[in-house]
Amino acid sequence: MDYRGVADAVAKDIEAGRLRAGDRLPPQREFARQYGIANSTATRAYRELARRGLTTGHVGRGTFVRAATTAAAAPALSEPVDSRVDLTLNYPVVPEQGGLLAAGLDPLVHPGSLESALRPVGPDGTAATRAAAAELLARGGWRPDPARVLFAGSGRQAISAVVAALTRPGARLGVEELTYPVLKAIAARLGVTLVPLAMDEAGVIPEAVEEAHRSGPLHAVYVQPTLHNPLSLTMPDSRLDRLADVLLKWGIHAIEDAVWAFLRDDRPPLASRAAELTVLVDSLSKRAAPGLSLGFAVVPAALEGAVAASLRSGSWMPMRFPLEAMARWQADGTVRTLVRAKQREAVARQEIAQLHLGDFTTRSEPCSYFRWWELPDPWRADTFVAAAARHGIAVTPAAAFSVGRHRVPHAIRLGLASPSTDTLSRALATLAGLARSTPDELADD
Repeated sequence: MDYRGVADAVAKDIEAGRLRAGDRLPPQREFARQYGIANSTATRAYRELARRGLTTGHVGRGTFVRAATTAAAAPALSEPVDSRVDLTLNYPVVPEQGGLLAAGLDPLVHPGSLESALRPVGPDGTAATRAAAAELLARGGWRPDPARVLFAGSGRQAISAVVAALTRPGARLGVEELTYPVLKAIAARLGVTLVPLAMDEAGVIPEAVEEAHRSGPLHAVYVQPTLHNPLSLTMPDSRLDRLADVLLKWGIHAIEDAVWAFLRDDRPPLASRAAELTVLVDSLSKRAAPGLSLGFAVVPAALEGAVAASLRSGSWMPMRFPLEAMARWQADGTVRTLVRAKQREAVARQEIAQLHLGDFTTRSEPCSYFRWWELPDPWRADTFVAAAARHGIAVTPAAAFSVGRHRVPHAIRLGLASPSTDTLSRALATLAGLARSTPDELADD
C-alpha cells in the first residue's frame, strides 16, 4: 500500500467517526508497524493527511485529528504529482473560444485571402485594421482616434517599444511600488532606472509622482490604472483626475498598461484625461487566444514617429495575419462575445477563490483573474512558495513584483485563469490547507 492508500484508510476512519476530532494518532514508527509499511511511507502518509486538512501537528505533542469531515477523498493534487498546476500564468480561456475564433479565421485561409494576410505590414497596419482596433479598444465612452493606433507583435513588445521611445539608458521611469515583472526585465535590458511610487488602496499616489519628479526628473511613468497586476486595484475617477493633473502640470509622459482593462470596459482610461501625454498599450491575446498575439499602442501625435521607429528598430512589428484576424473578429462580434464570456468566467473563478480563501486576508475585484494573498503568520512568501511547489502548485511571490528597497510583503499572487475550474478549486483547497498549518508542523509530519 502506498502512502496515499494509507491516508485514504485513515480518512475513512475519520469520516466514519472511528477517529474523532482531537484524537491523537500514534507516533509515526508505531503507525508504520500497525500498517506494515516503511517509516518513510508513514511520514508521507502523515504529510498527506495534513495536506488534506484532516490532521494537525504540534511540536512535542504529536499529530491530532483536526475534525471529522465528509470531504476526505483523495484530491487530485497529491504529492508527488505528474503535472504542475501553474497559478503563475494567467491566460483566460472559455469553452466557446475555439469555435468562435475558428469561424472568423475560415475566410482567411482561402488562397486568395491567405496571400494577402501573409504579406508584411508595418507598425501602422492598414486603415481597416486601425479602425477595427479603435473599436476594440474603446471603453467607458472613450474611443481612440484610429490614426493614433500603432501595432506590435504582442503587448510585451508594445511596452518594450514605448519604454525605449520615451527613455534612454540611465533615465528614470516611475512605476508603482508593486509592478508587472516583465516591465522590470524590460527596464533592466534598456538600462533604465525604475523609481518606485508609493501606493494606497486607490492605486498609485499622485503626490508620490510629484515628489519623485522633484527629486530627479522622471522621463515617464508606467501605471496600470485598471485591474492592476498583481493587486487587481482599479483607480477611482477622483484618483485618475488627480494623476492626470499631475502629469499635465509637470509634462510627464505616462505609459498606461491596459492589458486587463477589457474586463472593466465600463472604465475610461487615463488616456481619456491626459491624451497628449499618455501612450496606452494593450493586447489581443487575453481577449482572444494566447497563441495569436498582437499588441496595440495608442500614441499622441507628437510621439508617433518615435514609437514607430522604436517598433521598427526593435523588430517588434506585427504579423499581418493576426491583424487581419483581429479585424474580422471585431467586425463579426467575436471579440465582444469572448469579452463577455471571460468577464463572467472571472466572476465564477473569484467565487471559487472566495470559497476556499474567504477566511484569509486577500485582495481582488470580482471581475479580476488575480488574487493577492497576504499570508498568515508565521508563513513567509518564500517558504510558502516552496511548500506549494512540493504539492505541485506554482504561485508567484510578492518579491517578483516589488521595486526598490521597501519592505516586501509576505504575500503571493494567484493567477486564476489558466487551470480548469475543478483543478483550480482543488489547488486552492490545497493551498488553504497549507496556510492553516505552519512550516514547523509540515516539517514534523
